[in-house]
Amino acid sequence: MNPVRIGIAGAGVLGRLLAWQLSHAGHRVEVFDPASGPEARRDGLGPAGFTAAGMLSPLAELDAAGPDVATLGLRSVPLWADIAQRLAALDGQGDAGRYFRQHGSLMLAHGPDLGAAQRVLSRLTGAPADMPAPKRLTRPALLGLEPALLPGLHAWYLDGEAQVMPQAVLPALCAFARDVQWHWGRTVQSTAPGCITLEDGSTATFDLVFDVRGLGARPEPGAALRGVRGEVIWLHAPGVSLTRPLRLLHARHRVYIVPRPDDLIVIGASEIESEDRSPVSLRSAVELMAAAHSVLPALAEARIHHMETNLRPALPNNAPKLVAEPGRVWINGLFRHGWLLAPALIEQAMSQVSASTSTSTST
Repeated sequence: MNPVRIGIAGAGVLGRLLAWQLSHAGHRVEVFDPASGPEARRDGLGPAGFTAAGMLSPLAELDAAGPDVATLGLRSVPLWADIAQRLAALDGQGDAGRYFRQHGSLMLAHGPDLGAAQRVLSRLTGAPADMPAPKRLTRPALLGLEPALLPGLHAWYLDGEAQVMPQAVLPALCAFARDVQWHWGRTVQSTAPGCITLEDGSTATFDLVFDVRGLGARPEPGAALRGVRGEVIWLHAPGVSLTRPLRLLHARHRVYIVPRPDDLIVIGASEIESEDRSPVSLRSAVELMAAAHSVLPALAEARIHHMETNLRPALPNNAPKLVAEPGRVWINGLFRHGWLLAPALIEQAMSQVSASTSTSTST
């Protein structure tokens, strides 16, 4: 694409990544979002990407998603690795590990839950051919990878899976975007090809508009979006060694345990069909922490750092939707897969935009 004026509605994971990529490609970019600024929030009203654990688990997500999600997720992992390297070069520290880590992941099950685990594993057989299958681990092999885990667990290693660090990546995408105009505190009422209409009735015109507002797009005709409540707990756990994300397979729960820098561990995530943004419930807190403690006994002395809730934007089929038309691209419904799918969906969208631009130019 030749340099053009681009307007972006929404500054979540998709909006910030778009602004960063498009500005470095030489385009003039403006972003509109109702948030007061780019910083993280813990009140459930900011971008859902801040609340997420940032797991990049294309194979494990086949438990609750189709093969298209796995294929897009598989593509996103190397894209995130490249983004992390570029951010590390821009921030002057050169440490891509602040943004992205790839050590695989583990699926775990207690003995009584082996049947439930096998049912989950059977759903992973629809993986793309180039995606490694889960590898069953012996007890010594498991403890060699994660010595702090409870001995005797059933375990499977998922090679190639990774994680991003949302609290580092989201601010960095804003900070290192090139000459982007960030219109914080501005709510977008609607979008149309080449046009963004704000809540006060004013309009801004562009060559191309991206609508990536998540639940903020719900007033739009045909946007059958709903919010799905997620809850996470942050623990401060000095001395608890954990290298890679864990998923505990259970008859009732899908609990993940994800290491973060500075001795922090994130536990999540409930998935509740509710748009309640109130604080984490006692039931969720007890169940999530008990599940995590059951596989990592050393968490007994961890301290609760904070708890968060947020709403994931989902369409009726829980699958993402990308609509590209001349002058506007609409992406939404990423559900629980925002971090997993964002780079691949943007790559797909830009391919369609470029093809459309080339066709219109040739005619």
